[in-house]
Amino acid sequence: MRNTTEIVWWLPYLSRVSPLAYPNVGTVLDRTTRLLKQHYLRAFREEGIDISTEQWVLLDRLYTEGDASQTDLANGTFKDAPTVSRIIDKLAKKKLVERRRFPNDRRRYQVVITEAGRNVHQRIMPAVRKLRRQTWQGLSETDYERLQELLGHIRSNFGEED
Repeated sequence: MRNTTEIVWWLPYLSRVSPLAYPNVGTVLDRTTRLLKQHYLRAFREEGIDISTEQWVLLDRLYTEGDASQTDLANGTFKDAPTVSRIIDKLAKKKLVERRRFPNDRRRYQVVITEAGRNVHQRIMPAVRKLRRQTWQGLSETDYERLQELLGHIRSNFGEED
């Protein structure tokens, strides 16, 4: 056990330090992200669906917003192009999406959700809705907006624009 005079000696110093110096924001965000991913993965497994959270993000984007280029998917999901390409490869291997060449640009691919992908999305959505409700339990729309504002501010501190 520490000597109490050691602790008392630090108190005046600690009172001058900004509260933001105490918690490691990155660690808190990472811990929260990992916790959410664990719950999503468990829900997917319980539905008998072999899909990662990263794959879910792309599948959901394609389901809700329609076909997209790999570049649009990367920009819309805040992932780099090689990561998106790898995720699309895995989804295509599972027959949940297809790559189709753009008719007017043979160098680019359009990613299209398949009927099997739509079925998987529809099967997972009740569990996703339940997790979203659990995530925001006890929080208001204002809390959500404030969180988005704070996270956006942190990103802008590092030069990223929304």
